[in-house]
Parts: sequence; structure tokens; C-alpha cells
Amino acid sequence: MVQKAKILLVDDRPENLLALEAILSALDQTLVRAASGEEALKALLTDDFAVILLDVQMPGMDGFETAAHIKRRERTRDIPIIFLTAINHGPHHTFRGYAAGAVDYISKPFDPWVLRAKVSVFVDLYVKNCQLKEQAALLRLQLDDGRQADSRQGDGRQGDARQGSGSAEPLLAELSARLASVEEQAEALTKQLGDSPETGAAATAAQLERKLAGLRAALEALRPGADSA
Repeated sequence: MVQKAKILLVDDRPENLLALEAILSALDQTLVRAASGEEALKALLTDDFAVILLDVQMPGMDGFETAAHIKRRERTRDIPIIFLTAINHGPHHTFRGYAAGAVDYISKPFDPWVLRAKVSVFVDLYVKNCQLKEQAALLRLQLDDGRQADSRQGDGRQGDARQGSGSAEPLLAELSARLASVEEQAEALTKQLGDSPETGAAATAAQLERKLAGLRAALEALRPGADSA
């Protein structure tokens, strides 16, 4: 069972953090506060996050610099970043946000419903990715079992190997059913994003579908008779 997703809220003003928590509490996820860019980078060292809401104007390390550090780290470079800003210096300032790696750039004051909807999309994508990793782990386990069965065949115990292949069928069927559920949810999410201008979310959804396709191909390759098909 997938645990609640963590959402990182980065703002140097406590009242802004409180407002974000009030807006996002309805998503029923884990909200983590950071009062500075440095504090955000420290939180990212140990925890995985579905999305980061990052204030642009902060003393010391501002939002752009913080985002640059996040994108340089292999562990965190793929986490979606939504910039929040109270200033608007036109297209150039917005472009700087996207150039820093943001998937969205929202000016304050913002519509709470819109912000919650945007964050919800990335939480859904994160959950689907977690489910995909779980299926991949089960597949790796099954592959290891298959290699052990091949080794037993090499020792001349053909009957035992056939029995092991048969006993793997229920697990393969369960894996296929669980994967089909994730595929169905991912397809529904992709359709939901079809008419959306959220290019960052759409790109993440497309990457998820490619991973699912690879996992489905690996699962089918494990089925008896796949090599001769």
C-alpha cells in the first residue's frame, strides 16, 4: 500500500506557509515546511517528495538558486517545482522561472482551487510511479526465481523445473492484474491531462506510460513459451 505523498512547502514567511497548509490539507497528504532554501535542500537529502512549492523571493538563497541546486542533484532533479511569487516583472521573469526547471509559475494572490488542482496532478503521478516501482520490484524477484529454476534445469532436474514454472503462474497472473490496474489509472490520468496546458505534468505522465510499457513487455517475456513465440 502506497504511503501518503510528501509535499515540500518553501517560504520564509510563516503566514504564507500556514496559508498553503490550509489550501492543501484537503489533499490528505504529508505537508513539510521549509523556511529557507537551505532548509529545503536539507529536507531533500533524506525524504522523497511528490512536488515542491517554492517561493521566489527569500532572503539569502532565493527560489531560483534553490531550484538550481535541486536540479543539479541526481536524487532530486526530477521532482516537479511550482514557483510562487508576489512579484510580476513580465515574461522575462516568468521565463527565468521555467529556465530554472519549474513546471509552473504562479503569481500571488492565486486561486486556492487552481493551486490545489495543480498539486493534485503531481501527487497522482507520484503515486502511480510508486506503484510502478513496486511492480518492478516484484518482477525482479520473479526473474531471480526464474534464474534459479534455470540453474536447477542445468543440474538435470527437469521435472522440478517444470513444477517451478507451473508454480510461478499464479504470481505472474497476480502481477499482470496489478499492473493492468496501474495501466488503467495512468491512461485515465493521461486523458485528463490531454487538454491541459500543464506541459510539465503531461511530460511526466508520458514518461510514466513508457515505463509501464517496458514493465509490461518484461512481464510478458516471463510467461512460459514466450521465447518460442
